[in-house]
Amino acid sequence: MSEKEFLQHIRDSQGIIIKVVNLYASDSEERRDYYQEILYQAWKSWPQFAGKSKFSTWLYRICLNTVLTSKRKKSRMLPTDAIGDTDIATDTHSHTHSATLKQAIALLNDIDKALITLHLDGYEQPEIAAIMGITPNNVRVKLFRIKNQLSKLIKNNLNE
Repeated sequence: MSEKEFLQHIRDSQGIIIKVVNLYASDSEERRDYYQEILYQAWKSWPQFAGKSKFSTWLYRICLNTVLTSKRKKSRMLPTDAIGDTDIATDTHSHTHSATLKQAIALLNDIDKALITLHLDGYEQPEIAAIMGITPNNVRVKLFRIKNQLSKLIKNNLNE
């Protein structure tokens, strides 16, 4: 497996990295840090990529593991804000449904964000299970609960 092959795969799948980074980073500096760390972790793991799954599935798992590990390390060092302190847009009429959904997703915990994002990206439950390291049945149950939670968050936002 060559460096050239690795770089081509990364170029082809760069959208996955950007999506995960934007989902979890709060500012441009954090986005750059996550992006660089993901590339480093992917390069470091490249020799172990056996091709048993799609490259995009393998990369998604590296992205999520890298970001979630980094967030766990930071949370041990910094006090966290309560979810209730997160600002939901007050003027829902000026935002699209997509923006409202993104705001609701931002309120989810890190694991739930990853699950719903994979689902919205069109990954099937077995692929999500492989990426997240859980069973397909657990994915199904969690997605059902997440969808209900998002529905409630969006309804509450629209009623304000």
